[in-house]
Amino acid sequence: MQRTLLLAKIHNCTLTAANLHYVGSISIDQTLLAAAGILPYEQVQVVNVTNGERLITYAIAAPANSGAIELNGAAARLGIPGDRLIIMTYGQFTPEELKTYCPTVVLVTERNRLLEVRRYDDLLAQV
Repeated sequence: MQRTLLLAKIHNCTLTAANLHYVGSISIDQTLLAAAGILPYEQVQVVNVTNGERLITYAIAAPANSGAIELNGAAARLGIPGDRLIIMTYGQFTPEELKTYCPTVVLVTERNRLLEVRRYDDLLAQV
């Protein structure tokens, strides 16, 4: 049996743009993607803390160190610049993989600059 758990998240980032007429997805600063271990075109869940909206889309890389977090296409209707977001990916793990499993959490400044990368090692004790 496999279980689905949080793999990585970018916590409390700021939406910088909403581009309705752009081909869908969410653009994320490449530096933040790399820090979280999120791949371009990987499925992500986006939670808008400001308005409660949730959506699933895929990540595309914005220029490194740009601070860009941009909702594109239809998703652009679910947020406005300045909204606070949490961007998450999930993974499926076997019981054996859970023995060494640890999610990655990326914390950012208000301008989406990398502040800290955390590993939630305490989850291993619960498995």
